Amino acid sequence: MTIQQLEYILAVDQFRHFARAAEYCRVTQPTLSAMIQKLEDELGVKLFDRTMQPVCPTAIGEKVISQARIILAQAAQVKEIISEEKQTLTGVFRLGVLPTIAPYLLPRFFPQLMEKYPELDIRVTEMKTQDIQQALHSGDIDAGIIANKLEDSFLMEETLFYEQFYGYVSKKEPLFKHEVIRTSDITGERLWLLDEGHCFRDQLIRFCQIEAVKVSQMAYHLGSMETFMRMVESGKGITFIPELAVAQLSEEQRELVRPFAIPRPTRQIVLVTSKDFIRYSLLNVLKEEIQAAIPKNMLSLQSVQYLL
Repeated sequence: MTIQQLEYILAVDQFRHFARAAEYCRVTQPTLSAMIQKLEDELGVKLFDRTMQPVCPTAIGEKVISQARIILAQAAQVKEIISEEKQTLTGVFRLGVLPTIAPYLLPRFFPQLMEKYPELDIRVTEMKTQDIQQALHSGDIDAGIIANKLEDSFLMEETLFYEQFYGYVSKKEPLFKHEVIRTSDITGERLWLLDEGHCFRDQLIRFCQIEAVKVSQMAYHLGSMETFMRMVESGKGITFIPELAVAQLSEEQRELVRPFAIPRPTRQIVLVTSKDFIRYSLLNVLKEEIQAAIPKNMLSLQSVQYLL
């Protein structure tokens, strides 16, 4: 039994598909399948039911996978202790980032970070808050970037910066003529909002005091913020965008941006890890690179801002 075999069975459990698991592990499917078969032969049990689609663990497979997860987490810690002692920035670092943060934050620091530390393999996955929290508990990721603190005793949280929300308003909407947005102004508008479960949506619904029942009548639940922005630009409705998204807009697009009236709704962007995370040197570098790439006024909460 090897660490590599345990990594393979966890990948198959995660993706429920041998080809996708092999791609994730960066090996060929025949190699991955052969290694798992070898482990099953050694243990004398079947870990996966291959007749099912998607592939499912057997009852004993579930128990083995659960133990494998613990073993791999402990093995990873051994490597992390050495890396931290040497203060080397190498190896794999798994980062979960909210979909409403990733497209606007990552381009600001990620390419430069990769250039500075070419031996560091950062693997980024876009995930919702609840999924990031679960992945940190299970050891599937090393750190997450989320909006607002979770107050979870298992986790360690550190504020990176503060980010305002803005309105993005179609020229055909009455609100386009306003210089600022007041919460009372948007009750009758057509809102493009993310699906339930996105903290971005939940925070703004609470701030704007919109009841969920009413929202369903005027909101269209699509997939991404970029989709909503295209809908607004085509002349329909309003949506909300984070501050870093504004910096990526053209002059023409910026004409559609409207700030909120004071106090302006603001979210706290937080770097979160499990409390037993060891590689503080790496974490500090990540924090420094992110904060260096952010406008200085966003590093502290302003008096005109309201923290959601």
